[in-house]
Amino acid sequence: MSGEADRRVGELRRLIEDANYRYYVLDDPTVPDAEYDRWLRELQALEAAHPEWLTPDSPTQRVGAGPLKDFSQVAHDVPMLSLNNAFSEGEVVAFDRRVREGLEREGQVDYAVEPKFDGLAITLRYEHGVFVRGATRGDGYTGEDVSANLRTIHAIPMRLETPHPPALLEVRGEVLMLLRDFDKLNQDARNQGEKLFVNPRNAAAGSLRQLDPRITAKRRLHFFAYGIGGVVGVELPPTHSAVMDWLAALRLPVAKERRVVSGVNGLMGYFSELGEQRASLPFAIDGAVYKVNRLADQEKLGFVARAPRFAIAHKYPAQEELTVVEAIDVQVGRTGVLTPVARLKPVFVGGVTVTNATLHNEDEVRRKDVRVGDTVIVRRAGDVIPEVVGILPRDPQKPLPSPFAMPTSCPECGAPVLRLEGESAARCTNGLACPAQRKQALLHFAARRAMDIEGLGDKLVDQLVDHGQVATPADLYSLNIEQIAGLERMAQKSAENLLAGIKASRHRPLARFIFALGIRQVGEQTARDLARHFGNLGALMAADREALLQVPDVGPVVAASITAFFRESHNQAVIEALRLAQAWVDGEALPVSPGRFAGLTFVLTGTLPNLTRDQAKARIEAEGGKVAGSVSGKTDFVVAGADPGSKLAKAAQLNIRILDETAFSQLFDQGERPT
Repeated sequence: MSGEADRRVGELRRLIEDANYRYYVLDDPTVPDAEYDRWLRELQALEAAHPEWLTPDSPTQRVGAGPLKDFSQVAHDVPMLSLNNAFSEGEVVAFDRRVREGLEREGQVDYAVEPKFDGLAITLRYEHGVFVRGATRGDGYTGEDVSANLRTIHAIPMRLETPHPPALLEVRGEVLMLLRDFDKLNQDARNQGEKLFVNPRNAAAGSLRQLDPRITAKRRLHFFAYGIGGVVGVELPPTHSAVMDWLAALRLPVAKERRVVSGVNGLMGYFSELGEQRASLPFAIDGAVYKVNRLADQEKLGFVARAPRFAIAHKYPAQEELTVVEAIDVQVGRTGVLTPVARLKPVFVGGVTVTNATLHNEDEVRRKDVRVGDTVIVRRAGDVIPEVVGILPRDPQKPLPSPFAMPTSCPECGAPVLRLEGESAARCTNGLACPAQRKQALLHFAARRAMDIEGLGDKLVDQLVDHGQVATPADLYSLNIEQIAGLERMAQKSAENLLAGIKASRHRPLARFIFALGIRQVGEQTARDLARHFGNLGALMAADREALLQVPDVGPVVAASITAFFRESHNQAVIEALRLAQAWVDGEALPVSPGRFAGLTFVLTGTLPNLTRDQAKARIEAEGGKVAGSVSGKTDFVVAGADPGSKLAKAAQLNIRILDETAFSQLFDQGERPT
């Protein structure tokens, strides 16, 4: 290579690899994606014009070559041995004792400690600083050559960052998939109707062993180094921790969570601390690895069978186990959502005995095809609710169990179940009287924007329902002072205040009462539109789909939800009781007038000097305008006060007109439609 193009190729390769290192290893990107893409396209063009300049370590070679027919075998110069496991503090104590006895040492031993990644062990071979080959562990002595796939992993440097590279360096480490990339991979698969991966480890292993590297390139794998298999031409530092620092200086990714501790107390302290961090780590781990820190001590201790004497893996309780589905029940949540739950043969997983696991919804059950009698994989991570993530192949000699079917009536109250178009959840339609939804229905009914019953909060609702004094919102209006005063932390004065709040909630406007009913898909604005259009609740309850579709912004999904709610006999009974309690006042159907702001959408952000957000919203809606919660291309005005946040920036980006309170008030003084 020579000339300006020669220099530019070298410069582009350095820029791109530095950007890769900062993005994939340091998680601190400093270059915009568009600039990175321009560099890569420019380098590809130069290499295409001068094929003789193309080298195996070029960043352009990370995109994946053509499919392979098979993986060739690689014999490891230094065997890739496994670690023995410890599952209790006693086993860790025994390990430390064996180490001290082997070293003939009475004092505490220093250990290098690090997370035990839940991925796929591999080895990377660098010659004179250039990556030449990578292989899987295999049986420890012979693995598969997956070099083409490893080249697609941006966290693995194709050239070591050092002016004096070793003649040979074998790096041992783990290929894995970060949790965020695993979630995205499964979401993409779900959107395309494809089979989901069970866990990040399976996803990483399956991705690395693709015969078509182009598939691997799309999977966004990651890599962490945890040691070396051999080195020629460089004298290593005296400790494992210093070796890891050296690898980090070569721009090889290493765990930030590594450190050096002393003795059993240090090991157990690290194990506990790492366990507390486990749920927040960006990758999956299944334990901690302890290694005697001094390399000379490692050499003295040596190996036993297929494992080193100087290291051990301290495992956390398994987060995935196999068990059998004994039944599939359906639970009804506080909001009426029906959730299928697998009743399991008890299994110890994630540190606890698990007997139930969520199946999420009907679509998930069908996609995973979970049936009674299946042997399933159950996952529990930290405090996460256990879930069934997959099933084992069924015995073809046994009868096929019947598939799961979501019930058509609520298991709690017998009301019809409705699943709206575009939603994955099936819901009970008996929002006012379903036992499972009582507390949620009461809290929504009493909310400030609904019936505004002052003093009726979560804890009081819990007591009223648990003591059997209130089952539906209508029961609130028949409470007496003795019932309330007898509750925990409710003195005479508190009881009187609550009764006063209930009394004050009578005769609320129809729009607020409709909103208080908690009809799915019916928010405050839709409730106002319904009240304005029908004028009284009887007309609304009698309205069919076609009549509801005449209401502004009521579409087929909202209409279906409204008709299902009012068709339910239990809801009708509660509404009749509320009518007798005079909970609302009917109005009259108002002629639909477009208003000066009809068709205009406003977004409110920040704090206005003289108007509350509710007041500003009311003024807009009184003129026929709408208030949206986020800025989009359909927004006409953004009304901004102090501390407006990101909405203001987005409005400026979309060239949307921005108003302060003065300009906003002037719109109402103009007497004509704003432009």
